[in-house]
Amino acid sequence: MKKITLSLIMSMLVMFAVAQEKLYLHKTNGEVVEYAVSEVKYIDFGEEATDTPDFNGHEYVDLGLPSGTLWATCNVGAETPEGYGDYFAWGETESKTSYNWSTYKWCDGRGDALTKYCADAKQGTVDNKTVLELSDDAARANWGGDWRIPTLEEFEELIDTDNCTLEWVALNGISGYQITSKTNGNSIFLPASGYFEMIAPSATNDNGYYWINSLNDKSSDMANELDFNVNGIDYNNDYRYYGTTIRPVMNVK
Repeated sequence: MKKITLSLIMSMLVMFAVAQEKLYLHKTNGEVVEYAVSEVKYIDFGEEATDTPDFNGHEYVDLGLPSGTLWATCNVGAETPEGYGDYFAWGETESKTSYNWSTYKWCDGRGDALTKYCADAKQGTVDNKTVLELSDDAARANWGGDWRIPTLEEFEELIDTDNCTLEWVALNGISGYQITSKTNGNSIFLPASGYFEMIAPSATNDNGYYWINSLNDKSSDMANELDFNVNGIDYNNDYRYYGTTIRPVMNVK
């Protein structure tokens, strides 16, 4: 299959001394279709498109899951599937240089002084909010559109071995899980990006931690996360101030 990239198109135009901003497709029925050159990614001569689809500029994979959930190919802040990306405290939408209770947005400096997302009066101001609002969702804040942090149910569906195979592999030298659909063979890679506490990341290339959008049901100072290493993949919880990575999802409408 041959592809003519936009840069090659522009080179051809220069070669023929034709400086145009429009591309005109002349069809056999006489119809002429006009495109802005700046909007053309490439011209593909073949039977079907092979590029990974994207939404709002971020690529996703359809794993054929029962819910129809679409999974991003990269973490927030990453450019490649194996890139760790940025680290976020749970409920915060910006990365930072230090992760502890004193820098955490939704408390007054302590884990027992929570100011939002609290179901226990002993841990702070009770609002009984246990699921992230979209205004506090780092995937939505950074990627826009319909992107968001996955729910517990969506992670459960993803790692259900009835739906996908789970394999610990290395991609370009980075360890993590290759998760492959049993329905259509499509896959995503989750790098073992570790976590961020205080001023430095830990357990990179050994463990992976990915925030889920809900609090732990036993303690409001902790949130749910996907937790994995070479020995397996499961759910756990961590203090909300920890910095972990995020793999966005969206749903088919």
